[in-house]
Amino acid sequence: MTRVLVVEDDPQLVTALVITLRARGYETDTAADGVTALSRATDRPPDAVLLDLGLPDMSGVAVLRVLRGRSPVPVVVVSARRTPEEKVAALDAGADDYVTKPFSMDELLARLRAAVRRGGSVVGGLNPPLVTTDDFTVDLVAKRAARAGRDIRLTPTEWHVLEILVTNPGRMVGQRELLREVWGPSHSGKSNYLRVYLAQLRRKLEPDPSHPRYLITEPGMGYRFER
Repeated sequence: MTRVLVVEDDPQLVTALVITLRARGYETDTAADGVTALSRATDRPPDAVLLDLGLPDMSGVAVLRVLRGRSPVPVVVVSARRTPEEKVAALDAGADDYVTKPFSMDELLARLRAAVRRGGSVVGGLNPPLVTTDDFTVDLVAKRAARAGRDIRLTPTEWHVLEILVTNPGRMVGQRELLREVWGPSHSGKSNYLRVYLAQLRRKLEPDPSHPRYLITEPGMGYRFER
């Protein structure tokens, strides 16, 4: 059974999350502050973490950095902080996803499932933590991409799209699946988002973006990563 550590100091939200998660078959642990969260994560390593940033004793980003230093456990930030700078800081510190409050419980669960799938593929060994091609590398644990030994600057959304594709090598990932996992269920029909972000990724990663070798389009259906 998948164990989720809920790090949140709002008791009403904790209760709602625990009831919902247990109803969906998850096992839960809870922590109302950062020190307790780190202790629980050590004593009973979770399979995923839902992490609030506004904790009473320490920064949620600080908690995230400690967690990320110990393991690649999937971490979904759940926070009322909405500024791009705060989101980028959390994602740069190692968050797998970022959900703003108030949120749809269905969307949160979808993002949690996606994070657990990606985390399980890396931790469980189904995909190596370092994906290597002739032209670039993708480090799934450090969340970095590089060409010719130099880091490539990717936005959080670009990284999210790339991560899903490279953890499913050779498999076509459908447009709706990608949209749900990156932007949530309410965006499942906005295929123009994918065209924009795949074009950006190709400019940064492909040797010839107009004739992609690695990030392949399956017209009208989805996208595929080929090594």
